Amino acid sequence: MRRSIRPVPPAPGQESVWEYPRPPRVEPTAERVVITLGGQTIVDTTDAVRVLETSHPPVYYVPRIGFVPGSLEPAPGTSYCEFKGVAGYLTIRGGDRVAESAGWFYPDPSPGFESLVGLVAVYPGRMDRCEVAGETVQPQAGGFYGGWITARVVGPFKGEPGTMGW
Repeated sequence: MRRSIRPVPPAPGQESVWEYPRPPRVEPTAERVVITLGGQTIVDTTDAVRVLETSHPPVYYVPRIGFVPGSLEPAPGTSYCEFKGVAGYLTIRGGDRVAESAGWFYPDPSPGFESLVGLVAVYPGRMDRCEVAGETVQPQAGGFYGGWITARVVGPFKGEPGTMGW
């Protein structure tokens, strides 16, 4: 950890993202995850996983089959994660809204991340609302990151100004 980074001490019931591992850990969660776009609930599930990586708020992945039929369509482009491998992108439709390349998935993840097959993550800042256990999440700063910030996690978080070198 860099000397200039001062992690916020977690209170009881909180987690510090500075205690998350690198490489990331994938863990199942039974918390209710609800995603709304265009005034329509497009996901409502208790079958999700959290990906936890040092300095990042959790990214929630939900089963592709948990999305309302017709809400996902392929989008152009890929990106590469040094841990998870090559990600593909999805355009997400809900109600009267279309969010281009607002979701991603790993069709053939790297070893150790096979549990992500069939799961989709979304950028919470590109949806109307994302909730975890009834709490509306705040999106992780920086257009590239897709972390979900709740009262459960403390930072500082990568993505804020001045954090690119972390």
